[in-house]
Amino acid sequence: MSRITKLNLKKLILSLVIFSIATLFVISLIVNYFIQRNQLIGSALAVHEEYAHKIANSTELHFYNIQLELKYSAMVLGQADHDDVKIQQELTRILKQSPYFDSVGYSDAQGYLQSFAPISLPLKKGQKLTTLGTQLSIQKRDSLITPPYTSNLNNFVIFISEPVFDQNGTYIGFIGGNIYLKQPNFINQLLTSQYGFQNNYIYVLDETGRIIFHPDPNRIGDSAQGNTGLETMLTKKAGHLRLINSQGVDNIAGFARIKSPNWTVVSQQPTKQLLDQASNLLTKVILGMLFFYLLIFFIIWRFSYLIAQPLSELADSASQLNQAEAKHNIAQIQPWYFEVAQFKRALLASAEHFQQTVEELNTIVKTDPLTGFYNRRGMQTFVQRFQNNRTPFSILAIDIDHFKKINDEHGHAEGDRILQLVAEQIQTQCRDQDLCCRIGGEEFIVLLPNAPYRLAQKVAQRILKKRAQEELDVMGKVTVSIGIAHWPSQSEDIDGVFELADQRLYQAKADGRNCIR
Repeated sequence: MSRITKLNLKKLILSLVIFSIATLFVISLIVNYFIQRNQLIGSALAVHEEYAHKIANSTELHFYNIQLELKYSAMVLGQADHDDVKIQQELTRILKQSPYFDSVGYSDAQGYLQSFAPISLPLKKGQKLTTLGTQLSIQKRDSLITPPYTSNLNNFVIFISEPVFDQNGTYIGFIGGNIYLKQPNFINQLLTSQYGFQNNYIYVLDETGRIIFHPDPNRIGDSAQGNTGLETMLTKKAGHLRLINSQGVDNIAGFARIKSPNWTVVSQQPTKQLLDQASNLLTKVILGMLFFYLLIFFIIWRFSYLIAQPLSELADSASQLNQAEAKHNIAQIQPWYFEVAQFKRALLASAEHFQQTVEELNTIVKTDPLTGFYNRRGMQTFVQRFQNNRTPFSILAIDIDHFKKINDEHGHAEGDRILQLVAEQIQTQCRDQDLCCRIGGEEFIVLLPNAPYRLAQKVAQRILKKRAQEELDVMGKVTVSIGIAHWPSQSEDIDGVFELADQRLYQAKADGRNCIR
C-alpha cells in the first residue's frame, strides 16, 4: 500500500490541528507585533505630549511667581526714595529668599547700575550697563523675560526684570535678576527632577531654536539645527511627532509651549528604545503560549487555593474590626465569586459602622456642644500637630466684654444665645483652614495656620468690626477684646506664646475693651 493510504482520520485531524495552530501562532505573532508597535508609538506620542504639557505648565507657574516677586520689589524700590540702604536690603532679601536668581540688580532709567547682590560680584555702582537685558528693559518699561545671552560677567543667562516707578508714576529704572543657564538653577532642578520617565529626556528650546536646558550641560547654548522637527516645534503651541534629531537618531517627541518666555519644552525618547519594548512584549507572548498547557495544570492546582484564600482573608479581617486599618484591609480583598462578594460587603458595612461610631465619640470628646467649636482637648490635638510639623501659626485670644453682666441681667439662656451668635460671627470672618475653639465660658481661641502676624491682625479686625457694628435688641452692642500672638516667631515655647496672647487679651481689657492688642 502507498503511504497515502496509511493516513487515518486521527492522524489527519491531528496534522491539520498542528498545522492550523502553528499557522495561527505565527500569524498572531506577526499581527500582535505590528499592533503592539503601533499602539506603543501612538500611546507614547500622546504621553510625551501630555508630559511636556505638565512640565510647561509647572515652569510657567514658576515664571509667574518670579514676576510677582519682582513686581513687589519694584514697588518697594519705588517707595525707597533713593535710600541706598533700603535698596540694598531689598536686593539682598530677594537673593536670599528667592530660589530663582543667581544675581539681582537695580539700574536707573539710563542703565546705570545703582545696586546689586551679591555684593561680591565684580561690578561697581554707577557702572553703565549695555547688556541685552538692560537695553530691552529700558525700551519696554514693562515685565520682561529676555532671550538667552552672554552677560558682562561672561555668564550665559536669561534676565527677568520689572520697571520701577516712583510715587508720582515716573519711570525711574528697573529691577532684574539673572538666571545662569549653565549653572544649577531652578529650571534644571525642575526638569531633572522629572527625568527618567520611560527612559526619556527633556530639553528646552528658545524661540530661535537655541537649547536652554539639556541633560548634557555641554549642549546648553547650542542650536538645534538639523533636527527635522524643529520648525514644527517652534511654530505650533503643542503637539507630538517623530523626528530625526540633530545627531541623526530617530525619536518620538511631545512638545508644549511655555507662554511667558516663549520657550518650547520637548519630551523625547529614542524610537528604538520603544520598539525594543514591543520586541520584549512579543518574546513574553511567545513564552506564554509555549507554556500554555503547563499554565493550565498550574491554574488547576491553584484553583482550590484561590477559592479558600479570600474567605481566609475576610475571616482574619472580621476579627480586627477594632483596628484603624480594618476597612482598608477588607477593601483590598478581591472577591471573584458571589459568596465572597456578599461576605465582603457585610464586613465593609460593619467596619464602616464601627468607625463612624468611634469618630462620633471622638467628635463628642473634642467638640464644644454649644458652639460646635473645638474644645480645649480638640485644640491641643491641632497644636501638637502644628508643633510636630513645624507649621507656624497665629493665635487670636478672644473674650466677650462684660459677659457676666449679660448673664446676670438677661439669664444664662440669653447668654448661651450670645455665645452661639458670637461664635458664628467669628467663624464667618475666618478662613476655611482656621481652627475655632471655645476653651471656657466666654473665651475663644482661633488658630490660624501658616498665617503671618499681619494676616492675623486683619482677621482680628474683621471680627472686632463685625461685632461692634451690630446691636442685639435690648442688650445693645456686645463687643469683644482680642489678643494676638505668633508661634514660633515670638517664642519657641508654645505655652509661652499662648500666655502672651492671654496677656495681650487682658491688656485689651485694661485699655477699655473692644480693641486688639
